[in-house]
Amino acid sequence: MTQYRQHSYQAPEGATQVILVRHGESRAASAENPFPLVGGHGDPELHANGEQQAELVGQRLKDEDINAIYVTDLQRTQQTAAPLCRHLGLTPIVEAGLKEVFLGEWEGGIMRIRAAAGDPIFTQMQEQQRWDVIPGAESWETLNTRVMAGLTRIHKAHPNQKVVAVVHGGVIGHIIAKASGAQPFAFNGADNGSISRIVINGDEIKVRAFNDNAHVNSTLHDGSGQLT
Repeated sequence: MTQYRQHSYQAPEGATQVILVRHGESRAASAENPFPLVGGHGDPELHANGEQQAELVGQRLKDEDINAIYVTDLQRTQQTAAPLCRHLGLTPIVEAGLKEVFLGEWEGGIMRIRAAAGDPIFTQMQEQQRWDVIPGAESWETLNTRVMAGLTRIHKAHPNQKVVAVVHGGVIGHIIAKASGAQPFAFNGADNGSISRIVINGDEIKVRAFNDNAHVNSTLHDGSGQLT
């Protein structure tokens, strides 16, 4: 009797496996101490809890066969990647196309403050699932163009390889929603330090995992899935 067993997933020839890591928790926002800006984007450093999450990410991924580690030009991703870079002896590569959604007039930590206050613009943004409801913020179309361009550059540089990209909650949410055909905000709120996995093969992106937080679960608290 011929038997046909189930098989585990294998990435196609030429594909790139990308481990998307959300940066660790960044420092608290306040009106009195706004985040510094880099290219107009808020650039807070990691909170002490985020530093712990970064170490846990490093422990979780240090035994995987990783060929490169990508970060953005915002320091919270670079600080999160640092422990894993030490473990693997790799120098992080900056891919600025994967930086966080630009929030216009709500940059510098203002987004958190307005969200906590129940600002009607925040409610409207959630209902319409468009960032550019916020004055001056990035449109879905602009975000999509730069994020997909960044992923394409990584894919072309690493066929048949596995890489880590330490990025941001809004970017992870965008990638997973687009790849799965979901509503734009369906996957916003990945936890700090969480791991999601995609496979890029040409123009196709397959989702293999989303928001795996087992390694950082003890560090999470209400609000840990907030953007920025």
